[in-house]
Amino acid sequence: MKLRTLGSGNNGFDISEVGLGTWQIGADWGKAFSEDKAFEILTAAVESGINFFDTADVYGNGQSESFIGEFLKHTNKTVRVATKFGRGADVYPASYSKDAMRNAIENSLTRLDVDALDLLQLHCIPTSEMQKGEVFDWLRDFKAEGLIRTFGASVESVEEGLLCMQQEGLQSLQIIFNIFRQKLLTELLPEAEAKGVGLIVRLPLASGLLSGKFTKQTQFDEKDHRNFNRDGQAFNVGETFAGLPFEKGVELADALKRELPAEMTLAQLALRWILDHKAVTSIIPGASSPQQAINNAKVSNLAPLPKNLHDKLYRFYQAEVHPAIRGVY
Repeated sequence: MKLRTLGSGNNGFDISEVGLGTWQIGADWGKAFSEDKAFEILTAAVESGINFFDTADVYGNGQSESFIGEFLKHTNKTVRVATKFGRGADVYPASYSKDAMRNAIENSLTRLDVDALDLLQLHCIPTSEMQKGEVFDWLRDFKAEGLIRTFGASVESVEEGLLCMQQEGLQSLQIIFNIFRQKLLTELLPEAEAKGVGLIVRLPLASGLLSGKFTKQTQFDEKDHRNFNRDGQAFNVGETFAGLPFEKGVELADALKRELPAEMTLAQLALRWILDHKAVTSIIPGASSPQQAINNAKVSNLAPLPKNLHDKLYRFYQAEVHPAIRGVY
C-alpha cells in the first residue's frame, strides 16, 4: 500500500492512498451490521495496508464511530480516523452554533475513545453557512484547544470547494470525483494542489455503478440511499449514482467495459483512474464484505493507466456523461 500526505505544512500526515469509507457499517444502507461483521471488514482493511477510515457522527446515529472506536482498542496498527459534523437533525440546515459543534466533537471523542480527533470535516453544510465563515473560526478554536488535530470540509460542488480553500488552516476537502464526475479536473484539483490542500475522494465508484455489476433491473433495499434518494428525494442527488439517472448510469458503465485493459475489472479501472491524479490524497470506497476491502486495497499496486486511455475517458465524459448529470456539481 502506497502512502500520500494529507495536506502540506506542519500538520500534514501520511495516509494510505486507498482508505475505507464506513457509511455502510453504520447500517444506513439498509443492511444490519453486527460488531463482529464490522470488525471483519475493518480487520481486512488494515491487514491490506489501509490506515485511514472515514466516518461521520450521523452514520448509524453514531454506530459507525462506535464500531471504529472499539476496533481501535483491539488492533496494534496505527489508523487515522476522519469524522464529520454538520448533518445532525439538531443543527442541519440552519441551527449551527459553536456549542453544538463542541457537543458533537465531545460525543465523537467518546465514541471513538480518543483524546483528539485526527480530522474533523464539515459535513456538506449549506453554502450560506460556509460563506458566513463562523464555522471555520470555531474549527480553528477547537484545534487550538486540542480537541481536533486538523479540519476540513466535505463539499458538494466546485464552488463550495473553492470557497473553503480561502479559509486559513484548511487541511483537506472531501469531494465526489470519479470517471462520471470529471468537472473538478479543470479548476478544483489544480487549486487544491497549489494550496497544499489534501483531497479525499468519496463515491469513487458512483454508488456502485462503476463496479459494473448492476443491470437496469437491479433492486436496492428500501433503506438504501440508492433506492430512496435515486432522484435526490432526500438529499443532494449527486450523492447517489453521481447524479445520473440510474438506467442511464448502467448504460454508461456498460459502455466503459469496452475500454477495459486486459485482466482489469471496471472497478479497478475506476479506482486506478482517480489515483492517477496526483492532487488526490486518498480514495475512500466502502466495503460490505472483507473481500471487497481487500480488493479495493489492491488497486494501490496497479500500474497507472496510459495517457491515451485517460484522454479517451475524458472525451467519453464530455460527450456522453456530462449532459446527463443532475444537481449541483
